[in-house]
Amino acid sequence: MKILVCVTKTPDTTAKIAFTDNNTKFAGDGVQWIINPYDEWYALVRAIELKEADAATVIHLITVGGADAEPIIRKALALGGDEAIRVNADSHDSFYIASQIAEVAKAGGYDLVFTGKETIDYNGSSIGGMVAELLDMPYVSLATKFTLNGSNAVIEREVDGGEETNQVALPVVVSCQKGMAEQRIPNMKGIMGARTKPLKVVEPAVAEALTSITSFDLPPAKAGVKLVSADNPEELVRLLHEEAKVF
Repeated sequence: MKILVCVTKTPDTTAKIAFTDNNTKFAGDGVQWIINPYDEWYALVRAIELKEADAATVIHLITVGGADAEPIIRKALALGGDEAIRVNADSHDSFYIASQIAEVAKAGGYDLVFTGKETIDYNGSSIGGMVAELLDMPYVSLATKFTLNGSNAVIEREVDGGEETNQVALPVVVSCQKGMAEQRIPNMKGIMGARTKPLKVVEPAVAEALTSITSFDLPPAKAGVKLVSADNPEELVRLLHEEAKVF
């Protein structure tokens, strides 16, 4: 079985967010970059678990980005990927990125394509569905459990008020969220081995970017805390009503 796991780099959650070029670009200087947690903890680790259950399984990683993404790819290889592909393109358009992934997936003949449910920076949650459509494959989103039953996949996902169980024949595209697997840390053997694992760089396929970013805006600064005396409930009610607008 061949699995393609989509990974991307995102800023660490503790990074200070700022923008440049008239608030149209994220300021990446000094930012600590990490593998998008949904890609790493759930999509990649579940693929590794499937490989551990069947040694014939092959895990390929793919990212769409510049050379600055390669340290992130090497970490993913250290966790357990067999080889990686970097599409040499820099875009934040979901359709363009999905088109690049789909082109690689078509050529690779993969049985499974795993993505994280979303990235923690843009929160688009759109790549998986677009890749599935471009590949003409079934798509199951927000998976919390994934098991194989021969050539069929049994996938559980959360729905309003309960859980849903889906069964689908391979190949399939799945987006993964919490519950799919447990986070792992690369060991020294994996880190050393990742240095020599193949990392192939390919030029992007022709595809149209359908969206562009016009501006970013930071949320307003938080107001100071207001303390209300316990013997003045009327003032608390007034603040909740007039300023907090809670009722």
